[in-house]
Amino acid sequence: MSALFFGVFVLLTQGFLMSTSTVVQFTSSNLNDILANYELVFINFYADWCRFSQILAPIYEEAAAKVLQEFPTPNQVVFGKVDCDREAGIAAQYHVSKYPTLKMFRHGSSAKREYRGQRSADAIANFIREQLKSPLASVGNLDDLDVLDWKKRHIIGYFDSEDSHDYSAVFRKVASVLRDDCSFHAAIGPVSESERINGNKIVFRPPGDIREDAQYSGSPSDYDSVLKWATEKCVPLVREITFENAEELTEEGLPFLILFHHPDDLDITERFRKIVADELISEKATVNFLIADGMKFTHPLHHLGKSASDLPILSIDSFRHMYIWSRDTRSDIDKPGLLKQFIQDLQSGKLHREFHQGPDPTPPPVDIKSANVANDATGHVPKEPDPAASTDGADSPPGKTDATSPPESLFRKLAPSRTRYTILRDEL
Repeated sequence: MSALFFGVFVLLTQGFLMSTSTVVQFTSSNLNDILANYELVFINFYADWCRFSQILAPIYEEAAAKVLQEFPTPNQVVFGKVDCDREAGIAAQYHVSKYPTLKMFRHGSSAKREYRGQRSADAIANFIREQLKSPLASVGNLDDLDVLDWKKRHIIGYFDSEDSHDYSAVFRKVASVLRDDCSFHAAIGPVSESERINGNKIVFRPPGDIREDAQYSGSPSDYDSVLKWATEKCVPLVREITFENAEELTEEGLPFLILFHHPDDLDITERFRKIVADELISEKATVNFLIADGMKFTHPLHHLGKSASDLPILSIDSFRHMYIWSRDTRSDIDKPGLLKQFIQDLQSGKLHREFHQGPDPTPPPVDIKSANVANDATGHVPKEPDPAASTDGADSPPGKTDATSPPESLFRKLAPSRTRYTILRDEL
């Protein structure tokens, strides 16, 4: 009996200790259920052997205790942690490449931005407090919608009641997931009646001083459909790079096609967005399309041998080198095919090769008859030289050496710091 009593006591004690922990240990067996049932999930991806993880662990526990005491509502927020050595599959699923990595999830969807702020309990707690604030602006008068910030993207919902499924279970969740990408507004009840002739309604208002609302045509009760539509509207092809988001953009590992512009030059940025949307969507998975305030990013301009007086300037940062566009940006930026060719020249190695050796020679006209004879004689089509196979200096003319290289990448230096993370692999 005494042994049985002791065993029960140990189990109860262990259960009590586990229940008093403010941070949940996530595994492959419980992660998906928690992500699906909480509004906000904050996860520390760590490794026991990583000294930065060891330093963060008690701080993270303290931050969790502060937040959970302030927000005790069930299923509102949970702090979790993943041991990446034991749960390698989870780490791979969420592309964890450094320890510790702090990721946030809203209604099961991973936020694009990691937490990269100060590693103190107060700073982390304040960050979560901000994330738990409502992303929705209540509309008291429809006239208020005529004076929205024309530089931002807006999603506006018109609903009969706060208790309606369309609003409470769909629109609010979508607003929470996309709060960093769009401004969300809700007109509820009698104030929205004139806009609800055919039922609850959701519209998107793009940036610009002309009101051009695009109405969502699907069912406002279908969360997945509304989220997909709103994501397509809110997440732009062309993003602005700032000192605040440069590190996270760099960590995505895609070369930058950057338009440096004067902040008052709205025409050139709109033309850039239009040509990207018209011609370069197919390159979205291989290049990040960015605009940068040339009055703030003066160091990259100086690195390229330019100044603010030369704006606008278009360049590619490959994370090895920076290449400036040889065309006149203002006059040629939206000429069909030119920007696409600039990207293709990076991918083929032509930009690097021509920097060293000058323009590629124009190939001589092909003698169709001779080519056919060669093909008939050997049974093989004559092989074209592969421009991408060349390396620095390997294809230089005899006696020519490379005295210079393109300017080195500056944005690569904004990648995650080894003084804050244990880097598992270099993504760039």
